[in-house]
Amino acid sequence: MDREDWGSLAAFAERSFTRAAARLGVSPSALSHTMRRLEERLRIQLLARSTRSVSTTDAGERLLDRLGPAIMEISNAVEDLGRLLDRPSGHVRITASRSAARMVVAPVLPRFIKAYPEIVVEILIDAGLTNIVAQRFDAGIRLGESLEKDVVAVPVTGQLRMAVVASPHYFASHPAPSTPHDLGNHRCINFRLPTAGTIYKWEFEQRRQKMEVAVDGPLVFDDEGMIIDAALAGVGLAYVIEEQVASLLHAGALARALEDWCPPFPGFFLYYRGRRQVSPALAAFIDAIRMPAKSRKSR
Repeated sequence: MDREDWGSLAAFAERSFTRAAARLGVSPSALSHTMRRLEERLRIQLLARSTRSVSTTDAGERLLDRLGPAIMEISNAVEDLGRLLDRPSGHVRITASRSAARMVVAPVLPRFIKAYPEIVVEILIDAGLTNIVAQRFDAGIRLGESLEKDVVAVPVTGQLRMAVVASPHYFASHPAPSTPHDLGNHRCINFRLPTAGTIYKWEFEQRRQKMEVAVDGPLVFDDEGMIIDAALAGVGLAYVIEEQVASLLHAGALARALEDWCPPFPGFFLYYRGRRQVSPALAAFIDAIRMPAKSRKSR
């Protein structure tokens, strides 16, 4: 197999023309021509093309299943060369939910890239529980309750709590609910789960009594930031992770309700497959995001 085929196969394994083109520094159209030349040399169709989309054929899927582990092994071998250097280097690809990216990753990135200028950190937002091996990620960050059992999980926050919040202006004209049953009398800001596409039911628990409430209101978002902005504007009640609004609660811009119905739950964890060796770059990243978790636990 010649050198061009190796490059073409690596690009094909990315599963995304846009991502592969960006990494190789070429246009998507040029990469498309590269894929056609690869198919001609292999004498088999790997991609099914239409005017609107590109998907893999059965042969393409079979090739991807074999390519993924092989290219990951080559990538690991190259990254291991970083052990010969005084400082970690390389590329770290992390998948995270939007909340995890904002709460856990964003605060440490400025310090991390200053301390490790030779490391490139790539963060991709995905609401679902990503298969990090198949998608060629080094690690993912999700809530502990959603993780599979066969992963190595490193806590990066302490326990978290949900919070029902609204602006003081809203509570001035709408008495705060005393129990979750009272939410039917309130305007609530709903959250649509990006992966499932369903409206999230607010979850409560008190003295082992668990309750899910389907709330009503004038707005539905799939972004926690917009939900918080709507609550600040006095639209209604929001149900968000407490830490996302901690500074707003402290400043008095938002106020809480039903606090005794919101017990703690496992927080965010960084997870990776235990079968692979942790690269120096990933190890440095884990150490960096673990530090804020320790400081939060001490408060």
